[in-house]
Amino acid sequence: MEKRTDKNSYTLLFAVAMVVIVGTLLAFTAQVLKSKIEENRRIEKQQNILYAMGVNENEGTNVNFIPTDKVNTVFKQFIKKQIVIQGSKISENDKAYLIDVKAEQEFAKNPKNTRRLPLFIGEKDGKTFYIAPIRGKGLWDAVWAYIAMDKNMVVQGAFFDHKGETPGLGANITQRFFMDDFIGEHLLDKNGNFKGITVLKGNADPKNVDKLDNEVDALAGATITGNGVSAMLKDELKLYEPYFKNLK
Repeated sequence: MEKRTDKNSYTLLFAVAMVVIVGTLLAFTAQVLKSKIEENRRIEKQQNILYAMGVNENEGTNVNFIPTDKVNTVFKQFIKKQIVIQGSKISENDKAYLIDVKAEQEFAKNPKNTRRLPLFIGEKDGKTFYIAPIRGKGLWDAVWAYIAMDKNMVVQGAFFDHKGETPGLGANITQRFFMDDFIGEHLLDKNGNFKGITVLKGNADPKNVDKLDNEVDALAGATITGNGVSAMLKDELKLYEPYFKNLK
């Protein structure tokens, strides 16, 4: 005699019940943790913005951010203004750091849409910094960065991160020896035209002494990641060029 549990209908009902139960638990957990997730996102973005403009607790060759319990206060201390650029429109928005760059990129794929570009204006040691969040594609997945510039689009600091680049190779974009190479690099060429910065294999300036060549030395064994970073810097930061032209 066939057992009830051997029937296909029982298996189907059991599977449906498990999906409903697990889905409900996941939805409940997501709702409970929503505020914590948003808080962690805020902390991370503020730490990255501050890091790019040189507000961090670095020691030696390590990358050390402002501690989580201090970052909100420090962010308010150094970031004097947050703006959103949307076409010719520029507006202040103290929540600009929460703008999802990836979502804005997707939004702008429709030529009818105008993307929002967040920009953070900070002050430290009598200098003004303009920090732009950018996003691109590495070898395996997304790469992103926060680039701090002066009014002439000369890089004053950088923070890079990634989702899935190869450890010891492309993942080294998060190391200080790579990020620090960008400090002092010009995004404009000698004629004042936007050129970006190329992560170049076989760069003739491995110690990165020449800051006017629009190049930094590539990471060993990470050509595709380097190409992705180069494209990100050129394509994303060029969008900010009109704003910097108006500063002059």
